[in-house]
Amino acid sequence: MLDRKFLREHPELVRQAVVDKGEAADVDRFVALDAQRREILTEVERLKARRNEASEAIGRAKKSGQDATEAIASIKSVGTAIKEGDARLAEVEAELERIEGAIPNLPDPDVPRGGEDANVVVRTWGDIPEFDFEAQAHWDLAGRLGLLHTEAAARMSGSGFALVTGSLARLERALVNWFVDVHVEEQGYTEINAPYLVRDHAVYGTGQLPKLADDMYRTSEDGLWLIPTAEVSITNFHREEIFEAGDLPRKYVGFSPCFRREAGSAGKDTRGILRVHQFHKVEMVRFTTAERSEAELEELVCDATVLLERLALPYRVVKLATGDLSFAAAKCYDLEVYSPGVGQWLEVSSCSSFRDFQARRARIRHRPQSGAKAEFVHTLNGSGLALPRMMVAILENYQTDDGTVRVPEPLRPYMGGLDLIR
Repeated sequence: MLDRKFLREHPELVRQAVVDKGEAADVDRFVALDAQRREILTEVERLKARRNEASEAIGRAKKSGQDATEAIASIKSVGTAIKEGDARLAEVEAELERIEGAIPNLPDPDVPRGGEDANVVVRTWGDIPEFDFEAQAHWDLAGRLGLLHTEAAARMSGSGFALVTGSLARLERALVNWFVDVHVEEQGYTEINAPYLVRDHAVYGTGQLPKLADDMYRTSEDGLWLIPTAEVSITNFHREEIFEAGDLPRKYVGFSPCFRREAGSAGKDTRGILRVHQFHKVEMVRFTTAERSEAELEELVCDATVLLERLALPYRVVKLATGDLSFAAAKCYDLEVYSPGVGQWLEVSSCSSFRDFQARRARIRHRPQSGAKAEFVHTLNGSGLALPRMMVAILENYQTDDGTVRVPEPLRPYMGGLDLIR
């Protein structure tokens, strides 16, 4: 969430952010209610001070033997007014929090303004492969190899699910292990396994609630949410904590399944495993200071792209425009891999900076120096990387003319030396 003082002092910037991100928060209503809240609070505090003074006067009157009947009656009416004021204050605060939850993070000044067509390709790496045969899409390629079974998945779970077997299942496991090993052993991340089911406040803290409730799965009996990304669990690891001086930055990496209803994606990417309701992903999360935030976003991008380069997959880095940014992000780079079988650039990672937006919601702070007043941390995260589209990219970029698939060299030790998927 945004700082309320900032909202009061710069409502025009917040209104513009709401428009730029295509949100529907009522900033004017928030400003009016915030002023009303402060008026009620001032009046309640005045009444409480008056009650305290009256209580002291009653005490003195009783000690001196004077009649305190009138003063007692007066203090009762003040108490009633205080109760009414507190009740009204609670109503206003609840409405403020409801509106506040719908106000998005402000895009950084250097984020392009506009919708998806305003996204900027920052750089491109690698060459798009050229085959002397017609490239197959992954669903045909893996289907003919007997490794992808979407019909079987549909029979047990419905559309939007996938079942992979044999070497393709092993390829996914190899990718997970290799990704995590690189992040931990070379890039200094701490590996973490966190819960896959979380409470309301966890998904509110990272910004999925209230906006994305329809895109997530929720258990009816326990009221727990299945995580859409490990970002939720890992970020909430330090919920309501204060890092002491010298504790930052912190870098975590975790593997998890991800569950997404994709409620607004009907008809998009329905074939193969381009868009599914359940998938696996390796997620990087960073906690840092405001001063280090921008530099760490660039580092996060590098930590993800090194994997793509070692796999020799052509990719591009795209700076997202305001209309394509997530609700909670201030700035985001998408990493997209080219897949020749489907002829598309496929997003395999979104590296985002949230500034202190998530930290305010989850109350995560740090002390710049020992004994100093606590400040909100900055949080960042990025996929390192998402598995379904990485498998698509490998299948389609490493396919051969006889319908087999070469195994990228970095993955061969994780696949028992296998160099060809048949």
